[in-house]
Amino acid sequence: MSDPHAIESEEQLRELIEPPNPVIQTKLFESIDPFAKRFIEHAPIIMVATGSPEHGLDVSPKGDAPGFVEVESEKILLIPERPGNKLAYGFRNILANAQIGLIFIVPGVKETLRVNGRAELTRDPEVLERLSARNKPALLATRVHVEESFFHCGKAFIRSKLWKPDSWPEGMKADLGKQLAARMKAGDDVAREIETSLEKNYDEELY
Repeated sequence: MSDPHAIESEEQLRELIEPPNPVIQTKLFESIDPFAKRFIEHAPIIMVATGSPEHGLDVSPKGDAPGFVEVESEKILLIPERPGNKLAYGFRNILANAQIGLIFIVPGVKETLRVNGRAELTRDPEVLERLSARNKPALLATRVHVEESFFHCGKAFIRSKLWKPDSWPEGMKADLGKQLAARMKAGDDVAREIETSLEKNYDEELY
């Protein structure tokens, strides 16, 4: 059954969310200015959004030591790839569609930095070596050609109390072992084996 309250046009959308104040346009930049650069140099984690007709949408976290994303110039960022789950959803999307969106997060800071642009993948040995961590070069790198950069206000983090430890759930974990064991119709012993293997992977195969 269709939703009689569905929003199907920008006109309907703007009845609920009024157009932004013209002053807001001044916060939109076409490159990485010194303030954005400083934020990137302190960010230990980013969210990477990609999409393509072939593979759909994907948002993937990428993290490492603060500043792991290199600001090569005011128009180019380099994101190193480390060992992961090997699904390569985002990379497959980039091969089909260069559009990319990034959100940079700095712990304890309410605001985030959003960057939009076009991406390409490189295996340039000099670049991968430059993006090394723990004496291991990056597996590959995503080169982002920046088209838009702006700081996003902190209301989401304020509402969520993300940086307030007293709001964090106690003992919460993903229970990936139990989830996979349930799909396999297996018992707690298999769940424990999966969790043990995952922790071993975290310890030995981060880089």
